[in-house]
Amino acid sequence: MAKKKQKYYTVWKGHKTGVFETWDDCKAQIKDYQGAIYKSFNSFEAAKRALNEDFNNYIGKPSPFKSELSQAELDRIGKPNPNAIAVDAASSGNPGIMEYRGVDLKTKKQLFYQGPFADGTNNIGEFLAIVHALALIKKKNSDHIIYSDSRTAMSWVKKKICNTKLEPSTENKPLFELIERAVNWLKQNTYTTKVVKWETKAWGEIPADFGRK
Repeated sequence: MAKKKQKYYTVWKGHKTGVFETWDDCKAQIKDYQGAIYKSFNSFEAAKRALNEDFNNYIGKPSPFKSELSQAELDRIGKPNPNAIAVDAASSGNPGIMEYRGVDLKTKKQLFYQGPFADGTNNIGEFLAIVHALALIKKKNSDHIIYSDSRTAMSWVKKKICNTKLEPSTENKPLFELIERAVNWLKQNTYTTKVVKWETKAWGEIPADFGRK
């Protein structure tokens, strides 16, 4: 079995900032810290260098992308609609610390961010992000569509349920309260907003991606 590579964690915003050598040490700095900003690196030198630079150079910054699909496939899929909100979630562990956000596809401006939440899952974050975007679009009477790269979350939204197997706990109580609010919103509201699958193989990572892969 291949030995797991050492990771180093840069925390720009947290209870303490710096470079941490274990995930547990990093998690202690970001847990229950609103707006925590962090990322993993493969070397201490890279993590230290990043700490002394603007986190915007590392978080959510798209990597160069070239699709492996044929031109015929790309033509069939077409280009994404810029009049849209792209949503995504990130979870460090499953369950683990989770966060989600929505980004304007045209301007790449972050429209909303929630987290980090303790003891969450990526699917829950994706679900909440879509509902958050739906509520925002309805409130603003906007004609935007929503892009998500999670078929699971899109299915949950369509069925007006959050079909997670995660068990409620003291740690994730705030998260389950948010889930309840989201489900109630879906049941009590109507909307015409389209929720569309983001074509990752054609377009690369969704612009709301947290860039921590």
